[in-house]
Amino acid sequence: MAKLSLRPLDDRVVVEPQEAEEMTAGGIVLPDAAREKPLRGTIVAVGPGKLLDSGNRGELSVTVGDTVIYGRYGGSDIEVDGKELKILRESDILAKVL
Repeated sequence: MAKLSLRPLDDRVVVEPQEAEEMTAGGIVLPDAAREKPLRGTIVAVGPGKLLDSGNRGELSVTVGDTVIYGRYGGSDIEVDGKELKILRESDILAKVL
């Protein structure tokens, strides 16, 4: 993967959404308009961590390359270097896929 020309601030992460399913379990092909927004993605950049009252930075629990599940309406959609990405706060991430 090419180096991303973006560095998130504080406890934010940049996620590359994974494609939504094109077919249901029953074999029905979904048109683009009927697919739900992706709720799963891969972390492509992480910020330095939230600034704590002590002056130190809190360590993030996710790293570049992790696959995560996030809320449908969380974060901000952006385009960088021709890629559709999402900027989320760490608290917008619901789970890390193991």
